[in-house]
Amino acid sequence: MKFGIFANLSGPGRHDEYDKVLDEAREQAIYCDETGYNSIWYTEHHFGHEGNELISNPILMGADIAAHTKRIRIGQAANVITFWHPLRLAEDLAMLDQLSKGRVEVGLARGLYGREAANLNTLADPQNQEQNRALFEETIEVLKEAWSDRFFSHQGDIYQFPPKGLKWSHPMSPASSEFMDMEKAEINKISLMPRPCQKPHPPLWQVIDSPRSIKLAAENNIKGIFWMPTVKELKGRFELYRETASKVRGYEVPLGEGIALVRDVYVAETMEQARQDAAEAVLNNYRWVCHWRGLGNLMDPGEQVQPGQELDYSFLHPRNLLFGTPEYVTEKIQELKEELNVQELLLWVNHNGLPHDKMMNSLKLFTEEVMPKFKEQEVMV
Repeated sequence: MKFGIFANLSGPGRHDEYDKVLDEAREQAIYCDETGYNSIWYTEHHFGHEGNELISNPILMGADIAAHTKRIRIGQAANVITFWHPLRLAEDLAMLDQLSKGRVEVGLARGLYGREAANLNTLADPQNQEQNRALFEETIEVLKEAWSDRFFSHQGDIYQFPPKGLKWSHPMSPASSEFMDMEKAEINKISLMPRPCQKPHPPLWQVIDSPRSIKLAAENNIKGIFWMPTVKELKGRFELYRETASKVRGYEVPLGEGIALVRDVYVAETMEQARQDAAEAVLNNYRWVCHWRGLGNLMDPGEQVQPGQELDYSFLHPRNLLFGTPEYVTEKIQELKEELNVQELLLWVNHNGLPHDKMMNSLKLFTEEVMPKFKEQEVMV
């Protein structure tokens, strides 16, 4: 099993000490790089004066982390690609892949918050789901085309690259049929600079939840990232991804292949200490997100949200939290492995308002007392 870090940096009031937030992020990444974690992932959110999400550009964040680490893979969970110009996104991700010498994992998302879309790209308005999806899917097409071929063109419903009628003449750029209509002396293809270090492009991941998104990801060889649901509910979603991927690829894809699972983690010497240290912080994460998503995604199959159901620690802990002693957390991860064949587990350890020293203490306990148990299993196999 591979272990990574889902680093949603957060904290109310930290806009006045953002340099400290970055220093702490570097310390965390360097520690994870040195102790065998496979990956670290940064989020993209905008205009969050509340402090629930503090990173507006995971690619720029990844460039800094790449400069301070040697082997850990650097992902985005995720780039909200409907907010980006697709060619700028393709260029920036390719540059990060070059800077990191091929350590990039590309995360893709459609966007959740109307406040962000309204100010960055009205076409991405999540209230118009069909338009949002069309923009998302065409942006992925452009990314793949731009990365895969030296010269490429794209003629879609939303984007056309290059535009028709673009004249080009320069003695240092000899006319060529590789990228020009020679009769018209017009460019009909363009070339990305740089192209990615990984060929044809870095691995693609999508934060997925609905059956439609799960199928689309599997059909397009995009790996999936899940977060909230219970083990029982995840079984059906993992199985849908596996079935769809198997049909597309023409062979039986193992359950869990191509999927990463995010789980909220806090390790302490006792169960009560874990609750005392981090319960309020992790609930802050869920209070923010569940305002839009509701509690339905935390229910077992067939279970209904009860009237007046409160989002509290007693409700959340048995459903999806890896909060407790090293022994308890090990047991719960073993369950994920046995029930879902989870192959990549991303630890959400940067809980909203949790002090950095407590986060690092928990991370070190996980690294020293939980992770080795699963490394031992790999050796035995």
